[in-house]
Amino acid sequence: MTTFIPNKENTYTLLDSGEGMKLERFGDIVLSRPDPEALWKKNLPETEWQKADGTYERTGATGSWQKNGNLPKDWTIEYGGLSFELRPTSFKHVGIFPEQKVHWDWMRDAIEKSSRTDVKAINLFAYTGGATLAAAQAGAEVVHVDSSKVAIDWARKNAELSGLSDKPIRWIEDDVLTFLRREVKRGNKYDVVIMDPPAFGHGAGDKLWKIEKDFYELFDLVMQILSDSPVAVIVNGYTAGYSPLTLENNVKTIGVKHGGVIETGELALLEESTTRLLPAGVFSRWNP
Repeated sequence: MTTFIPNKENTYTLLDSGEGMKLERFGDIVLSRPDPEALWKKNLPETEWQKADGTYERTGATGSWQKNGNLPKDWTIEYGGLSFELRPTSFKHVGIFPEQKVHWDWMRDAIEKSSRTDVKAINLFAYTGGATLAAAQAGAEVVHVDSSKVAIDWARKNAELSGLSDKPIRWIEDDVLTFLRREVKRGNKYDVVIMDPPAFGHGAGDKLWKIEKDFYELFDLVMQILSDSPVAVIVNGYTAGYSPLTLENNVKTIGVKHGGVIETGELALLEESTTRLLPAGVFSRWNP
């Protein structure tokens, strides 16, 4: 297994981490927010952390942002060849997971190397659309599925900011399992599948998702919609706390059927102030 780190870009920097927190710069804005993986001492002095434009403080199930400086309602950065509108949300997220650039670059390469002009991709639990836009940028026709209207509207905005509004992207607000069941009945197939299932959540129509109960059906449905000549499959995991081998054991079924190469491991972010790596999730991915 391998640890993958995104190539550094000036628009995002992990400044420091530790004591359950991380200090990041997104464009010109510096944020301090919780990260349960950061179980070590901070490297930078507390005076540097206090300079953050915003600090997320958890209260109960959610939390709120404390404005320490010039924390705007939203702002835009360019990252990974795409443009994103960022916003501090009540769940500590800001609209981008910088470590995912590793997969965007890999997926673009896989689509372009396929030399096909008819690649169809589907992005499940698609959030604000980073993988959707990367696939569309590489020439794929994309279906973007998320149960949140807010997330879909946000992803549409990112498509507009990235100059990709005219690309063939279908924006689907639906429960992922419900939509996939319909796609199986319709006989629709996809060459690229990206999925980032949460540990727990509520889908459209308040349908409850629990990864320990629903992942089996999710992957079974994915296998049914996968085309006979697939190009790439990515399975991400972060909040569930499972080993990357858990994901690989599922992805291996693709290899049994189609051959190809499987890569499994962790995503991480490199601190600017040290050589420490902050874990940012696990994955398993396949391509021919």
